[in-house]
Amino acid sequence: MTLRITNLAKRYGSTAVFQNVSLSVAPGEFVAIVGESGVGKSTLLNCMAGLDSWDAGQVALKGVDVGALTDDAKALLRREHVGFVFQAFHVLPHLDVAQNVALPLLLLGTVDDGRVQTMLQAVGLEGLGARLPQQLSGGQLQRVAIARALIHRPGLLLADEPTGNLDPTTAAKVMDALIAQTREHAASLVLVTHSQAAASRADRVLYLSSDGITA
Repeated sequence: MTLRITNLAKRYGSTAVFQNVSLSVAPGEFVAIVGESGVGKSTLLNCMAGLDSWDAGQVALKGVDVGALTDDAKALLRREHVGFVFQAFHVLPHLDVAQNVALPLLLLGTVDDGRVQTMLQAVGLEGLGARLPQQLSGGQLQRVAIARALIHRPGLLLADEPTGNLDPTTAAKVMDALIAQTREHAASLVLVTHSQAAASRADRVLYLSSDGITA
């Protein structure tokens, strides 16, 4: 899915978080965004999906001006076309692994147990569908989050520090699963990270600062 950002600016009061941010992500492309802490990487990621507002510029997904949509239309766009993977996993503790992964399909009214089991196998969680999140390791929880983010086959995956809480070996395995699944489904991937190891695997690395974004 094509993502295009043009002259985006975000401010808190009179302070600019970032400004003059322009970038494009092609269908199937993997782009990593790096930068110093506090520069607004996570905020930019939220703007990409219309979860956060901005003060100037435009965000377009599939040619649609996200800023011009109603909140309900933004939610529907995200539900159908966007997946999220966050550092804190955000799995629901009272649901088992398979139920967590199936959530996006449930929201779309298209629950498919076969697809859920296939996705669990693809990310190395075969046989763990009945376990609760508290019975899993950090690396396994992150793979649950990846499976959930991709189960509805979104055109765009947004990942915010997905390996930040993991040891290097587990982080590499999580990145393997993330990249393999986005490639298989030809999804675009935008990764925000402090990890040079994770960023080095991207097709393109962009550097965000308060004054803009550069290659």
